[in-house]
Amino acid sequence: MAPLSFTLPTATTSYSPFFSQTAGNQRTLKKHAKQTHRFQVSCNVSSEDHEKPLPTYTQPQKLILPQTSLDRRNLLLGLGSVYSTVNMPSAFATPIASPGFDLPLLKPSCRDATSGFNDTTKELLRSKKCCPPASKKYPERRYKIDEITGPTRTRKPIHNNPECVKKYMDALTIMRGLPDDDPRSFTNQAKIHCAYCNGSYMQNGQEIQIHNSWLFFPFHRWYLFFYERILGDLIEDPHFALPYWNWDNPNGGMVTPQLFVNEMFVNEENGKSEPNSLFDEYRNPGHLGSGLIDLDYQGQDRTDGFDQKEIHLATMNRQMMRNAFDATSFFGGKYVAGNEPIQRGDNVVGSVEAGCHTAVHRWMGKPDPLRNGEDMGNFYSAGYDPLFYVHHANVDRMWTLWKEMGGKEPDDIDWGNASYVFYDEKQEPVRVFNRDCADLTNLKYNYKESPTPWTERPPRSRCFRPKLEIRTTTKVYTDIKDVKFPLSLTETKWLQVPRPAAFINRDAEQKKKEKEILCINGIMFDGTKPIKFDVLVNECDAEYFTPCDSENVGSFAAIPHAKGGAMGCSSGMRFSLSELLEETGAEGKDSINVTFIVPKATDNNKATDNNIATIKNIEIRLIPVLEKLSKGSKA
Repeated sequence: MAPLSFTLPTATTSYSPFFSQTAGNQRTLKKHAKQTHRFQVSCNVSSEDHEKPLPTYTQPQKLILPQTSLDRRNLLLGLGSVYSTVNMPSAFATPIASPGFDLPLLKPSCRDATSGFNDTTKELLRSKKCCPPASKKYPERRYKIDEITGPTRTRKPIHNNPECVKKYMDALTIMRGLPDDDPRSFTNQAKIHCAYCNGSYMQNGQEIQIHNSWLFFPFHRWYLFFYERILGDLIEDPHFALPYWNWDNPNGGMVTPQLFVNEMFVNEENGKSEPNSLFDEYRNPGHLGSGLIDLDYQGQDRTDGFDQKEIHLATMNRQMMRNAFDATSFFGGKYVAGNEPIQRGDNVVGSVEAGCHTAVHRWMGKPDPLRNGEDMGNFYSAGYDPLFYVHHANVDRMWTLWKEMGGKEPDDIDWGNASYVFYDEKQEPVRVFNRDCADLTNLKYNYKESPTPWTERPPRSRCFRPKLEIRTTTKVYTDIKDVKFPLSLTETKWLQVPRPAAFINRDAEQKKKEKEILCINGIMFDGTKPIKFDVLVNECDAEYFTPCDSENVGSFAAIPHAKGGAMGCSSGMRFSLSELLEETGAEGKDSINVTFIVPKATDNNKATDNNIATIKNIEIRLIPVLEKLSKGSKA
């Protein structure tokens, strides 16, 4: 057995019911290549093994693991006056692996979806029977990269490539006509998202949940990969590629693609009106015109008169650059077998997943207080909307762009060995691994370039902007030492958070290596309702703020996907402070003012009960950052 090892983060200020003092300077006692900021326990892997190639498995491991993990607060390491909060995962951690298509049944262990909706009071418009059909021929096999043959497919933006959209329409027409026992049918393809996102699969006694963690990007990449290949095979076109909804491009991409809007279309070949396979009846009817999509959507349309394009650009810059400074901030937190997927105390959601990804889902879902946000507004039903796949093609493109800016995937073996089973275009169940999808060259597809003006449009300080009318805040900020945690966000909260002395007035070399961040930990909420709240730092005008302002450091948002009620879901967010402190001359200040803005929840533009959240603790930390990303996020 390898000796126990642990890694302490650098200086940290932590506040919760269990911590009431400020940490001093801390030093890394044992440094690993990966920076997970977790207490690592290994019983069968030596330190040298972490440098070896990732092992492969033809079937998921059958090791039975403990079903609980220690919360951060349950383990303290005392070093004199120095302490750190750490987390211990299951002692026998193994990667997430979906159930297999094993003999004799040739179908996985699967159950009806159980999470993300409240079917005791709201009628379900889609089925919660989300399990895949049994394999007609073979048990699952390991999918090999070298069997991906044919030409490289190029995904192009929807708004200026109508021929790609027409091919998608033709292929989807055929897919919709396949029988229900065919795993390639549109209904069965739609159910994949429900099964993996709403509690149909189990591992070691826990639901598998691919959202809110580092599984988000690789799972959806594989999902679209097979969906695209099936469509291409149905129309016998090896060049077929999904178009992507270029909602980050202000020049034509930030509107609902018009070819998806109408129930019928005119076939140019015969002049007849025919059903449009791209149409979905469960969409927000108010968002099908020429109006710009809102990447900061809060459940109601904007009426504040702010420039929507500028909001888009600043939002994208913040989520792709400023708040995406390492693998955890971009991909999400570590998630392995034995973790409770929606109640992990150390859970972190990635910047894009909680941001533009969630905003588009909620923006497109049909608002109805008697329903569950179908289709795009709930993960159990999202796959039934053809827009879902072109939306996620652009989300996948964000991963590609982030890597081009210097980002790197998690180097943890448990990320690389996480696996899922999909049906391929030959109707064979195949198991795929995260590590095999990191390089698009292996998958033989790419993206046609599209302008990314948001890379040059970072948020700017509102409080220090010349010739801008400011209404000075008169609110009193509560010293966080006097706050009782968990903190309930029933209304706007105004807190003063001290910065560790070691963080004040760091020199240029220190700031180049490490980013100062604000961590909001243990966000508990009801997983059957949508949620969003904004976080402001050192604001001067809380009544009039937008994502264009540096003081608006970011938001937390989620749509229904998990069991809820009585704050049954847990997550966390990390926001960059470095740029704001430098831009506003606050690097020498010994504290920051943090404001939580809780918007009024709406459904179909009618006020409803808000999905209230609670927060376990707040931390200010230093996080190592890739140099290229650090440079790119400067204002």
